[in-house]
Amino acid sequence: MELEALEAEPGANEAAANDGSAKRRQIMEGARQVFLSAGFDGASMNDIARAAGVSKGTLYAYFNSKDELFEAIIRGEYGQTAERLCDFALGRGDVRTVLTDFGVRLLGRITEPGRLALARVVIAATEKFPRLGQAFFESGPQYGATRLADELRALEKAGAVRVPDPERAAWQFIDLCQSYVFKRMLFGVVDSVSHEDIEASVRAGVDVFLKAYGA
Repeated sequence: MELEALEAEPGANEAAANDGSAKRRQIMEGARQVFLSAGFDGASMNDIARAAGVSKGTLYAYFNSKDELFEAIIRGEYGQTAERLCDFALGRGDVRTVLTDFGVRLLGRITEPGRLALARVVIAATEKFPRLGQAFFESGPQYGATRLADELRALEKAGAVRVPDPERAAWQFIDLCQSYVFKRMLFGVVDSVSHEDIEASVRAGVDVFLKAYGA
């Protein structure tokens, strides 16, 4: 009997881990809906438990506080997005193709309504909870800029660009792409932008970037 129990334990542990992972995702999805509708300050753990379909006891078993839960949402959502966006092999080709492909994918993602709404919630909460702003910055913008800087080093090694400071150049390129398009959406000047607007903004950014750093 003891041997049978020992043999069954790994499977039981795995099932428990899978159930915990599913419950965690369930809570985070419910919380995301509440944060987007009520903002960070307006959201309560009671509201989140209700939206997620769990008890408060279950909610606190997974997350100790509202800011810990929100930080987990930010790091999970933006971390996965940043990894996909920074797959530079997708746009492999000459330097203009690589930069244009990255810029269009980046701008397309950050101008999605849901992501803009979450970014606004983070901005509003950062003054009281700096860790939330830090989590957003590290898992999204900083990750993307760091990976782009690595790609610029590779492009320089191949003789395609001249970038004395790859990190600074990466940030400059991202800012050039966002430019007029992203800021208008972030501050509610327009509700949406077309793919043509995104491409035009990125192409203009690539032109300026390569004039400064092109080999």
